[in-house]
Amino acid sequence: MNELKQTPLYELYKEYGGKTIDFGGWDLPVQFSSIKEEHEAVRTKAGLFDVSHMGEIEVKGKNSLDYLQKMLTNDVSKIQIGKAQYSAMCYENGGTVDDLLAYKLGENHYLLVVNASNIDKDFAWLASHVEGEVELSNLSSDYAQLALQGPLAEKTLKKISSANIAELGYFQFQHTTVSDKEVLLSRTGYTGEDGFELYCNKEDAAHLWREILDAGKDSGVIPCGLGSRDTLRFEATLALYGQELSKDISPLEAGIGFAVKLNKEADFIGKAALKEQKESGLQRKLVGIEMIDRGIPRHGYKVYANGAAIGEVTTGTQSPTLKKNIGLALISSNYAEVGKEVEVEIRGKLVKAQVTATPFYKRNK
Repeated sequence: MNELKQTPLYELYKEYGGKTIDFGGWDLPVQFSSIKEEHEAVRTKAGLFDVSHMGEIEVKGKNSLDYLQKMLTNDVSKIQIGKAQYSAMCYENGGTVDDLLAYKLGENHYLLVVNASNIDKDFAWLASHVEGEVELSNLSSDYAQLALQGPLAEKTLKKISSANIAELGYFQFQHTTVSDKEVLLSRTGYTGEDGFELYCNKEDAAHLWREILDAGKDSGVIPCGLGSRDTLRFEATLALYGQELSKDISPLEAGIGFAVKLNKEADFIGKAALKEQKESGLQRKLVGIEMIDRGIPRHGYKVYANGAAIGEVTTGTQSPTLKKNIGLALISSNYAEVGKEVEVEIRGKLVKAQVTATPFYKRNK
C-alpha cells in the first residue's frame, strides 16, 4: 500500500477542523465545516482552498512555442506574457490526456498547471514528444497553491497584497507579494465565482493560509475542502478530468470545444481525429439533466431513452445553490436537445429526468 501524499499545509488541517480523504493518492480535506456551508461561503462571501496537489510543469527553450502548439489543442501563439489560457492535450485518437492551464511567463517560457492525478503521466507524455531546444521540468513539489474564491476574494486580498488587484483581469497573472511573501498571483478560478490563485514556495504556504483567513475573518471567509470545490465547479459546468474528460472522452464531446482550435496552422496531436469528429457530427454530447422524479443522479449511473441505454452520468448531486437534483451526462447526440425526457437508472429503477440548459449556475457580474 502506497503512503498517501501530503501537501505543505497538511499539518494545519487538524487545527482548522479538516476531515481528510484519499483523493487520487493524496490525503486532502474533503471539508472543514460542512460542504453546504463552504459552498454557500464561496457563492456569497469567499472560501480558501488548498490546491497544492496540482501539478506544475515548466517548459522553456527556443522551440517552446512550436512544441506546445504541437502538444496542446488551443492556440498557444495567442497567449501574451502575463496571461493564461485553458487548453487540453489529446491522444492521436482524440481522447484526452489532460486539461490544463498554460501560463506565459516570458518569451519561450511557460508554466503548465495540470491535474494532480495526471502529473507523472502528463510529464512522461510531454517528455516523449520533445523536439528541438525544449527544456521540461516537473516543479510540482516546489510549489504550493492556494485558491481564494468568491465575491469577497478581491476585497480580502487587497488588505495584504502589494498588487493592484482590481486591475488584474480574468486569466491574467502577475508576480507580486502577498503578506510579504513572493507569489505568482492569477485570476482564473474553478468555482464559477471570481477568485485568485496564489502559487508560492511551499515554505510560505502555511503563513499565507493563516494571513488570508485572518484578513477575511470579519467578512466570513472560511477554509474549504474538495467537497465544496466539486459542487461549485459542477454547478458552473466546469469539466473534471476522470469524469467529464478522460482518455475515452474527447474535448469536443465534453463541451470544451472552445479550447480546441482546429483552424490553427500547427498540426497538434489528435487534430485529425477531432476534425473528423466535428465534420461527421458528434455521436455523444455532454448535457445537463434535471430529475423530474425523486432521486439523485450519481457518477456512473446509466441513462436510458425508450428502453435503451444512451449514456451515463459523469457528475451528479443535489445542487446546494439551486436545491435541485441535477447531473451532467454524456449521452447519444440524438437525445441531447434541451427538454428531451430521459431516464436515469437509480438502484435498479428507471427514474424520469429531462435534458436541461447548462451552465446550471452563472454568477451576476
